[in-house]
Amino acid sequence: MRGLIAVKLLALIAWAAIVTQVYLVLQSRWAIGASLVGGLIHVLSYFTVLSNTFAAAVLSAHAWPRGTRPSRFLRLPPVAGCAVLSMLLVGIAYNLLLRQFWHPQGVQWLVNEVLHDLMPPAMLAFWWGCVPKGQLRRHHVALWALYPLGWYGFTLMRGWSIGVWPYPFMDATELGFARAFVNALGLLVAFCLGGLITVSADAGLARRRRLHGANSQQP
Repeated sequence: MRGLIAVKLLALIAWAAIVTQVYLVLQSRWAIGASLVGGLIHVLSYFTVLSNTFAAAVLSAHAWPRGTRPSRFLRLPPVAGCAVLSMLLVGIAYNLLLRQFWHPQGVQWLVNEVLHDLMPPAMLAFWWGCVPKGQLRRHHVALWALYPLGWYGFTLMRGWSIGVWPYPFMDATELGFARAFVNALGLLVAFCLGGLITVSADAGLARRRRLHGANSQQP
């Protein structure tokens, strides 16, 4: 029961942070007379926002399970694994590569901390304690990699067409395509290595729980 309450609370926090982030972006664009549709596309082009939305959807499906196909899909352990891995990449990449470039204040600071520093470890704790173990396989890592690859493809096309890049380490206009590609490739490799670690941890936890269950049943 306590675990379910914690998942519900975390889902609400995640959605609140995402909605607030979108509101702040749209508010700033409204103030300068810029396109709100363009602002929505802009904020959703960030891997951070997309991954937090993905994580919030997974949390919601576990907190309020339904019999619908999307809800069942989001409760699958491989889907939860992808969400957790994506959030860990968000937290690590932000703190290693981006924090020095971004100094938000006020509400934006709070939202930023939730999206980058609270949600990644919270999702790891959720996966550790609430997601069934023993169902991840190495081929899932290749499927998970389609998510960052698809995002990078969209980012590349959008950046070349309008000259807007979500992160400085991906700014091919400033860095050149080769350097930006190497940076993106490095993050993809880190993502895949993290996926292999996740699969190994999943198998190890499954074995441990089976052994614990077998020992508890012995007279």
